[in-house]
Amino acid sequence: MKNGIVIPCYNEANRLQFDQFRSFLEENKSYTLCFVNDGSKDETLSQLENFSKNTARVMVVNLTENMGKAEAVRQGVQQLLMKNEFSTVGYLDADLATGFDDYMRLTDLLRVTRKSMVFGSRKMEESGNIDRSFLRDSASKLIGKFIHLIIGMPIKDTQCGAKVFTNVTASYLFSKSFMSRWLFDVELFIRMKALYQEDTLEKLTEVPLNSWEEVEGSKITLRESLKFPIQLAEIGYAYRLKPQLVRTQNPYSLGALDGAA
Repeated sequence: MKNGIVIPCYNEANRLQFDQFRSFLEENKSYTLCFVNDGSKDETLSQLENFSKNTARVMVVNLTENMGKAEAVRQGVQQLLMKNEFSTVGYLDADLATGFDDYMRLTDLLRVTRKSMVFGSRKMEESGNIDRSFLRDSASKLIGKFIHLIIGMPIKDTQCGAKVFTNVTASYLFSKSFMSRWLFDVELFIRMKALYQEDTLEKLTEVPLNSWEEVEGSKITLRESLKFPIQLAEIGYAYRLKPQLVRTQNPYSLGALDGAA
């Protein structure tokens, strides 16, 4: 079984841990890393291209303009799916706040349980060493309350940057662009409802991470985060409350969102 991991990168030249990437690939032959350069202004692209020339099972996708994490991840997933050889696809943050060991646990669980989506969680009681600032933790809890109102599912941590999917599920979830540059994870859960409806909770599993470390250099600014409540309201409105969606059989239908973004 081959596994593809998308790693979105925007101005990551000073944070890319190539030694870890190389060691992981050498020790795990079933994995391919797909780096997506999201219109970086620094040396990110040249570093990635050099790395790909000297390391097996590395793909580099270059977006000439900064499109945001959501589109970068979507483009990477689609590139992996086009090869038609990966049983699972998923994504990790470039800073490796969630490490490869935890990601492989998610992949293994996806395989043995026949789930469709398995994702890491920093907020479950069983979660291990989670290192994040008080301010970021407080903001996360506040945003989490808004998210729970929108998705209507008992998910502890929708925003953890470590998720893995079967190729069939990923082909549906990432088929269309997302509304938000950063909150696309929320849309993923809404789209899961579209695909699996009353069986959604049986198709996904939230897994406590063994460790997670906040790394300096986050691309989410305070100004951007202050917009999150409004963006969440817009997502909820677009997927659930627009008049034209009422006429569809499935209010979460991706087809109903054509022209709604």
